[in-house]
Amino acid sequence: MMTSPDLPAELKAALDGKLRGFSRSDAAGRAAAISKNYREGGGSTTVRSETDALAYALARMPATYAAVTASLNALVENGPDFAPKTLLDVGAGPGTATWAAAEAFPSLTDFTLLDANAALRALALDLARNSTRLRDIGYQLGEARAGLAKADTADLVVASYMIGEIGDAEQRSLAELLWQKTHDTLLVVEPGTPAGYARIIALRAHLITLGAHVVAPCPHDSQCPLQAPDWCHFTQRLQRSRAHKQVKGAELPYEDEKFSYVALTRAAVVGRRRSRVLAQPAISKVEVTAKLCTPEGLTFTKVPRRAKADYATARRWRWGDAVS
Repeated sequence: MMTSPDLPAELKAALDGKLRGFSRSDAAGRAAAISKNYREGGGSTTVRSETDALAYALARMPATYAAVTASLNALVENGPDFAPKTLLDVGAGPGTATWAAAEAFPSLTDFTLLDANAALRALALDLARNSTRLRDIGYQLGEARAGLAKADTADLVVASYMIGEIGDAEQRSLAELLWQKTHDTLLVVEPGTPAGYARIIALRAHLITLGAHVVAPCPHDSQCPLQAPDWCHFTQRLQRSRAHKQVKGAELPYEDEKFSYVALTRAAVVGRRRSRVLAQPAISKVEVTAKLCTPEGLTFTKVPRRAKADYATARRWRWGDAVS
């Protein structure tokens, strides 16, 4: 079963409760400033108050949740027997990745979150207060590397939308610390931009030299076959709530979040890997043309209509799918 990209009911209810008496126009202004800072690589540094934190959650939580969920779905699809008990969420913010992991893995019983932002920590604890699974989360306040150094290892370690918030020189040492704290699997998610992909691919390459193996999205542990200006990223569509549209100043009832990710494990992946669809396939009456990352490298596959069964299957392929 794939996890829905929409926020779970408990989280929606908690957010709705926080919104009572909250000025949407004030939130929209704050969210615009926060989003601008986010796009420029500043992360959550402009979030300083309870109101800022809620505006941030309204503006970014749905999209971040959708991207992390899509990444976790790919992880589950390629490793269906993975049943982690412990989670370490690094750069946790309002707890978005923790909520996504709790939905994806019913086996999780122990949740540890790390972040340096006190306002986002307070919001995360408030949102989880009435949750049946997350009310006892442990949330440590402090800088990522210092917090990681003190943290116990976890079956699943997640770092979502946080690598870009630290300097280039520090990213390698942070990657090593994340890997040291990973008992089984590490998931790193970044914005689906060339810069976000570059951070993912650098971390991927370095950790492979330390013994990591790629679970998803890549069907191999080899060097990425893409050449600039191309980059590996995916997209997840999510529905916007009324409050989300108001805060974002948006009219469309949906949003497409672009993201890049890598899931790495300590155990080698056994058996032949399935290829990954790297762009939305082009479908015509004659054939389906798909850009695939395969165990052997990059290929553009053409499935002719005369191969009826294969053509019917290829018509259902979507960007980001793992396919045979």
